Amino acid sequence: MTTNTEIKAYKHEPFTDFTVEENKTQFQEALKLVQSSLGKDYPLVIGKEEIETENKIVSVNPANKSEVIGRVSKADQKLAEKAMEVALETFKTWKKVDPAERAEVLFKAASIIRNRKHEFSAYLVKEAGKPWKEADADTAEAIDFLEFYARQMLKLKDGVPVESREGEKNSFGYVPLGVGIVISPFNFPFAIMAGTAAAAVVTGNTVLLKPANNTPVIAAKFIEVMKEAGLPDGVLNYIPGSGAELGDYLVDHPKTRFVSFTGSREVGCRIYERAAKVHPGQIWLKRVIAEMGGKDTVVVDRDADLDLAASSIVYSAFGFSGQKCSAGSRAVVHQDVYDEVLEKAVELTKTLTLGNPEDVNTYMGPVIDQASFDKISKYIEIGKEEGRLMIGGKGDDSEGYFIEPTIFADVDEKARLMQEEIFGPVVAFSKARDFDHMMEIANNTDYGLTGALLSNTESHIERAKEEFHVGNLYFNRGCTGAIVGYHPFGGFNMSGTDSKAGGPDYLILHLQAKTTSVTL
Repeated sequence: MTTNTEIKAYKHEPFTDFTVEENKTQFQEALKLVQSSLGKDYPLVIGKEEIETENKIVSVNPANKSEVIGRVSKADQKLAEKAMEVALETFKTWKKVDPAERAEVLFKAASIIRNRKHEFSAYLVKEAGKPWKEADADTAEAIDFLEFYARQMLKLKDGVPVESREGEKNSFGYVPLGVGIVISPFNFPFAIMAGTAAAAVVTGNTVLLKPANNTPVIAAKFIEVMKEAGLPDGVLNYIPGSGAELGDYLVDHPKTRFVSFTGSREVGCRIYERAAKVHPGQIWLKRVIAEMGGKDTVVVDRDADLDLAASSIVYSAFGFSGQKCSAGSRAVVHQDVYDEVLEKAVELTKTLTLGNPEDVNTYMGPVIDQASFDKISKYIEIGKEEGRLMIGGKGDDSEGYFIEPTIFADVDEKARLMQEEIFGPVVAFSKARDFDHMMEIANNTDYGLTGALLSNTESHIERAKEEFHVGNLYFNRGCTGAIVGYHPFGGFNMSGTDSKAGGPDYLILHLQAKTTSVTL
């Protein structure tokens, strides 16, 4: 058993250096291994049972849509109810398990994944269309979440000291909530899926996991890891299925204690609204943990390092084809340096390689599916009306869902391209008169997730700390790339409930506080 004294200081999982030939060779071998495993069937996992259903979710490679990654059994409401009953029964025992034992499961799972790191990353290349570096970072983050939340549970397990008066002994501790519904997204199909599930499990709750329908195979692989790590049957139940059929049913269920959701604003708001209703047999108010997206801004001051500004804009906008809630889809640049920053960003974008993510030299792969391709393509057409197309603007969905990295210039600060989340490789440039105007534009959306300011003026940096209203604010770097334990992640306004994933208070969202007072 791992104890507090044996736990080394937390340090995030390092990224793989693919300029090292040995690492490159190992990753290519992992891609071959995964290639040999494609097309398999994956069952639902409910308690001890592995259940095959006639209806399947067919997971395809977004870079090669004729290639089937796997066929995943699809749960219906009857099977969801069965999973709920199993989770409720399992909760009776799991909540009593020593928190250190629960943490140990996460440590073991992290170790298993670390030993098979390239294999899991290769699945991300195949199923999510992630280029090597993006896939490697996703897997590293999954390991980070497991390690970090295990350590956090060890810190929380004994509660927090409170005052006691003469003649009484008081204590303040945390107890699990119950059964949670975890609904995870396609864009970080390993890290966010594993992190949200692990946080719920290590705190003593039982879980019904509904992963994104685009990326259910990587979630099935995670279920296998957790079982190997010693997680008891029924604690984590795997029930992929239709959001409309399963999502509403489980969010409405009177025995659902909390919902942990990462995804779109539209779905997040729907969940929040439905979870507020008290149903017959429900004896609590459901808790909702929601991360719902962003419209994030990279702001460039007149005295910024302009090369750094251009790279910060480009890599924030086009990492994983812009399919990040933290993606920098708006560049707000001081009028004195606007033309120069725009030109540098266009030139840098010309160097980006768009193509098959299985190639180590590919910077940007496909978007996730036809619906995303069509939505982004429509926004590009809107952009042609609202701004000046500088580069990109074309897509090809003949074999996979590829869209060029696209920059629009001279976009009005209130235009749709500057206000609506596109979730694709499109960035809009808008010109600002002065620093007041920069801050005004930076805060003029419904969202408040991430932002970045490139500036060498100390007073502007200090003002931005106070005025730039986002949950994650970065200076003199891009607005993506939060690291677990280093940059607790979550936003304001319509970006969600500001539940800081990878932060010191995240686990508490899965617990309820209990005060006991003993009169002596």
